[in-house]
Amino acid sequence: MNWEKDLNINEVREIRTRTCVYFGCGAIQKINDIAKIYAERGIDKVVVMSGRNAYKSTGAWDVVEKALKENKIEYINYDKVTPNPTTDAIDEAAKMAREFGAKAVITIGGGSPTDAGKSVAILLKYPNETGSSLYEFKFAPTEAAPVVAINLTHGTGSETNRFAVATILEKNYKPAIAYDCIYPEFAIDDPDLMTGLSPKQTRYVSIDAVNHVVEAATSKVASPYSVTLARQVVELVGKYLPKAIENPADKEARYYLCYAALMGGVCFDNGLLHYTHALEHPLSAMKPDFSHGLGLAILLPAVIKNIYSAKAETLKYILEPIAKDTASAEKTAESVYEWLKSVDVPNKLKDEGFTEGDVEKLTELAFTTPSLDGLLGIAPTNATKEAVKAIYTESL
Repeated sequence: MNWEKDLNINEVREIRTRTCVYFGCGAIQKINDIAKIYAERGIDKVVVMSGRNAYKSTGAWDVVEKALKENKIEYINYDKVTPNPTTDAIDEAAKMAREFGAKAVITIGGGSPTDAGKSVAILLKYPNETGSSLYEFKFAPTEAAPVVAINLTHGTGSETNRFAVATILEKNYKPAIAYDCIYPEFAIDDPDLMTGLSPKQTRYVSIDAVNHVVEAATSKVASPYSVTLARQVVELVGKYLPKAIENPADKEARYYLCYAALMGGVCFDNGLLHYTHALEHPLSAMKPDFSHGLGLAILLPAVIKNIYSAKAETLKYILEPIAKDTASAEKTAESVYEWLKSVDVPNKLKDEGFTEGDVEKLTELAFTTPSLDGLLGIAPTNATKEAVKAIYTESL
């Protein structure tokens, strides 16, 4: 395997690492240090972004609330963030946070509260803007309130990068934004908080991490950093996901899956994303209850088949831990599908209610949703409408 030949040494790449991450079992206690730092800086009011339940059921909130009270930081909690957060919810939370006088944002949850929180952090600095104007790129923010991301899942990587995603419901748009001002200042990755993830969530979030790195290692802006990170992420997920499925309380398995996801976030902060995410966003925009990680899993084999001709050596290298046969595009796609089945994700789009009649609309959304053209533009093969339709059709 000679993945190094897939990269052009004469092209200059950015290598990014920004956020201070507290990582490991018990890391939630570091919120005490963070609260102390913020209090000393004069940050005396924060908005806490969360879903309805996990922030409390994991025990995270007890520790956070105590730290805020001990440091005389007042808080308001917006606990209505849903999977695939909407710009309407972001507007509601931003209004609440502004009226309260919040000076920083603490997010507790998976990718959805983190992304919604980053968006609110921007709107705190731009009170005349809205979630829609942000996600339709009507302005380009250069500042945001400080963000602390307390992560409750091992998948998104959003706690370590400059990306956020939200859905504009009335348009079936699910764009992604990327701004330097929304790197979380601090992040907490505590595997102790992740043992309660459901079996489905456990699978889907780790498959999300695999998708992040497959794309980041094969994009037109991939670097040696994104390729080598990708290989280790796939290796760790391949080894530890079956263990977490077998025993959800296995802390070592959660630790390494959490590390894989963290690295996955850094990996795509560097190598960015292309087909799988560009094509999944229309799926969960059309069906907001549809799991992002499941959509990525369903699309992955067809995407691998498409990009194999351009990035065969890289794919052989990074997928070796989970793919038995990488000798051809078809065999690699088939091997990855076999791996997905082995972790009990055999699903196809038809199983989730999509039909051949949806392919045209999905393809149109992939090309018209703000930001997704940017992802398609850095795919390693020519992302024509025919290519996108073929991926959707093969995934049915």
